[in-house]
Amino acid sequence: MSQSKLIIRGAREHNLKNIDVEIPREKLVVITGLSGSGKSSLAFDTIYAEGQRRYVESLSAYARQFLGLMEKPDVDQIEGLSPAISIDQKGSSRNPRSTVGTVTEVYDYLRLFFARVGQPHCPQCGRPITRQTTEQIVDAIASYPEGSRLLILAPLIKDRKGEHKQVFEQIRKAGYVRVRVNGVVYDVNDEIELDRYKNHTIEAVVDRLIIRKGGSNGNGLDMTRLADSVETALHLGGGILMLSDVTNQDAPRDRLFSEHLSCPVCNISLPAIEPRTFSFNSPHGACPTCMGLGAQLEFDPELVVPNPELSLAEGALHPWSRNTAVYYQALVEAAAHHYGIPIDVPWKQLSRKQQNIILYGGKRNEVFTVRYVNQYGRAREFQTSYEGIIPNLKRREKETSSDFIRSEYLERYMTERPCPSCGGKRLRPEALAVTIQGQNIHEVSEMSIVEALTWVRALRGVGDDEHYNAPLPEQVPGASPLSQREWTIARQVLKEIQARLRFMHDVGLDYLTLNRKAGTLSGGEAQRIRLATQIGSQLVGVLYILDEPSIGLHQRDNARLIRTSL
Repeated sequence: MSQSKLIIRGAREHNLKNIDVEIPREKLVVITGLSGSGKSSLAFDTIYAEGQRRYVESLSAYARQFLGLMEKPDVDQIEGLSPAISIDQKGSSRNPRSTVGTVTEVYDYLRLFFARVGQPHCPQCGRPITRQTTEQIVDAIASYPEGSRLLILAPLIKDRKGEHKQVFEQIRKAGYVRVRVNGVVYDVNDEIELDRYKNHTIEAVVDRLIIRKGGSNGNGLDMTRLADSVETALHLGGGILMLSDVTNQDAPRDRLFSEHLSCPVCNISLPAIEPRTFSFNSPHGACPTCMGLGAQLEFDPELVVPNPELSLAEGALHPWSRNTAVYYQALVEAAAHHYGIPIDVPWKQLSRKQQNIILYGGKRNEVFTVRYVNQYGRAREFQTSYEGIIPNLKRREKETSSDFIRSEYLERYMTERPCPSCGGKRLRPEALAVTIQGQNIHEVSEMSIVEALTWVRALRGVGDDEHYNAPLPEQVPGASPLSQREWTIARQVLKEIQARLRFMHDVGLDYLTLNRKAGTLSGGEAQRIRLATQIGSQLVGVLYILDEPSIGLHQRDNARLIRTSL
C-alpha cells in the first residue's frame, strides 16, 4: 500500500465508468469537469463516503447507533484513505442561537478572555465593583430595620437536576436542622422527594434572626453570633451567602452577598465571573426575558388587521374572521356597541382610541351582554368584559400545548422584535457590565472580523500580520495596554482568537460580524465558516473535501483562499 497516494480502483458510483485514479496525499487537488461528468460522485459519493464509513465502523456498536453507517460506495478498492471531512455549500445551522462567533469558536475564547481579564462593574450605577469582606456583610445585615425576620442561608445547589439525596445527608451530618429547597423551608428530617429531571436550588439554613433595637450593643443583636453565622455560611456556600427577609411570609425578599464581587452603593452582589457568565446558551448568562435569543415574538397589530379597508363587520380582525368564529364575532360586535364603536366603518377610519380598545381591550370592570346563535343553532346569552384580541391571542399562545396551533395559527400574527430587556444583546446586565479596555463582550461581537482583528492586535501589542500560514508576530515589550498580570493570563487566548479571525479575514469573510446569525449566511459563506473552524482545530492527517469553496469570491480573495488552504 502506498502511503503517499490515495489510490482508487474501479469506481462506478453514479456516472463514473469503472475509473482508476491516483491522487497525491497532503496536497491541494482540484477535480474539475463539465456538469454531470462525475466530479461530486468521485469526491463526495466515493472518497468521502468510504472514508466516513470506515471511520464509523472503527467505533463501538454503541456509538454507531447514534451516527448511522453510510452505504459502501460502488468501488473495487481504495487505498491510503484518511478520515474524511466534507464541507459543502449547504446552509449553516438553523439554530437561532448559533452565530459566526459560536460556530468558529471565537466567542468561546472571548468568553474565557473576559472571564479571566475583564473588569466587572455594577450593572446599576456603573462603578467598578470589588469583593465584600465578612465585616461588610455583618454590618449590612445588622442595618436591617427593627423587627425584620431574616434567614442566613448557605447556597449548596443552584439550578441543577437530580434528587440530591447526598446533599440532604451532608446537611444533616453538619448539624443543621432546616433546609430551603426551591424557596420553601423544610425540616432536614422531612422526607424531601425531588424530581430528578428538574432543576433545583438547595440552601442550608445556617441561622435565623430577628433584628431588635435597644440592646446592650445598640441593636439587640449578638454580633459575635452573627459574625460566626456569616463566616459559616460563606464557608459552606463557597464564598456566597443568601440572606432571605421573611418578614412578609407571602413575599420573601432575597439578597445575595459574596466574597467575590459587590457594589456597596447599590447594595447588590454578583456571583463569580466565569466563562458561562457570558454564554447566552446558559441560564447563568442568558437574558432571563428572551432566554438568550435577543428577540421575542410579539403579536403585530398590522398582521392582526392586514386589510385596514375592511370594517369590523366585514372581518377586519383576521384571526376572528373565520366562519367558525361566531362567538368572537358576536363578542366584538357587542364590545363595539358597548364602547360606541361603529362596526360598518373601515378600520383605518376609526380613531386611535377606538382601535386600541378593539386590539387591547377595555376596562375589566365594564361588563356587557353578548347574544349570539352558535353553530348548532342554539341561542346563547352571557355577561362578560372585553379583553381585546391581542391579549386573547397572547393568553392562548401561553396556554396551548399544541405546537400546530402555535406555529400554524398564532405565529402568523407575530413579528420578531428585539428583546425589551436586553435590547437584542442576549446577555444578563451583569455580563454586559464586564469590560476590557472599555468594551464589553457584546460590543466586541458587534465588530466586523477586520475590526475585531484590529482590536485583538492592539491588545497583543503587535502590528499587522500577513496571513494564516505565517507565524503570529510576538508582542512588542510594553506595547500592549494590558498589565503584566493580564498579559500573562490572556496571552495564549488572544493568540487563538487572532489566528481564527485572521483565517476568516483571509478567506474573504472580513465583512461579517461575530454576532451575525448563522442561519442568515449564504451557502458559500457557511462553507468558508466551517472551513475556518476546521483549520482552527489544527487537526493533522485529515482529508478535507470542499464543494467549490471559491464561489462568489473576488479573484483577489481566491488567491488568499488558496494560499490559506495550502
